[in-house]
Amino acid sequence: MQLAAADAATYAEWFACLAEPMRVRLLHAIAVGGREVSIGALTERLGISQSTCSHHVRKLADVGFVRLRKEGTTTLVSVNPACCTGLPHAADAVMGVLGPRPCCPEDTPDDVTVRALESGDWAAVRRIYAEGIATGHATFETEVPDRRHLDHTWLPGHRWVAEHDGKVVGWAAAAPVSGRPAYAGVAETSICVGEGLRGRGIGKALIRQQVIAADCGGLWTLQTSIFPENRASIALHQSAGFRTLGVRERIARHHGTWRDTVLLERRRATDPDD
Repeated sequence: MQLAAADAATYAEWFACLAEPMRVRLLHAIAVGGREVSIGALTERLGISQSTCSHHVRKLADVGFVRLRKEGTTTLVSVNPACCTGLPHAADAVMGVLGPRPCCPEDTPDDVTVRALESGDWAAVRRIYAEGIATGHATFETEVPDRRHLDHTWLPGHRWVAEHDGKVVGWAAAAPVSGRPAYAGVAETSICVGEGLRGRGIGKALIRQQVIAADCGGLWTLQTSIFPENRASIALHQSAGFRTLGVRERIARHHGTWRDTVLLERRRATDPDD
């Protein structure tokens, strides 16, 4: 999917306007104020001359970032609410985030089988869970949850294991994010592959089954949080159509250290009623 020439020209004009640091500072000052502000107040806040302030504010107004209103001899400036969504949209469009995303990985290994988790798999699932914890970059958990907790938390019909040479080598599961009816189709997903078996496509096989089952099983949004250091997991989820929503800074402590997480989301292509 190509970016339309007209859109590219518009975005280039926006980015060119913001290539001047003073305009970035001015736009930020206007936006965070939450109300109209006079040119005079802006000059005092940023420590610049009135002529400099007026010049850059006019440039911001020319591309639609701010709105100007005269009240007597005073010029009042306010942020254009449309740019609060327009600017992020432009960045997403240029970076390809808004383009068609893949359904799921196609290049899964032939020697890996993914099937529904059975009662006899719990020991292997918990062992692999422990191996993930040991990496330090798989989860905030420091101890493996017991079987009853996992069985109660994970959605029936959305828990899978991967087999290789007759052994369980990985698992995938989805858990509801809320008990409220409005969020019935939103789930948080997890995937874990056993030690010494990562990088062999097992994760691809698991996430492929996971997202296909979610699409067919009434889940319209999947979300997951991943440590930024776990780049392989982020890439795996992106290959299945997940998009990065943002970084949650210092969201929780892990072994006494504040950690960030990357929040990713996958939206089903069609709504349940379609």
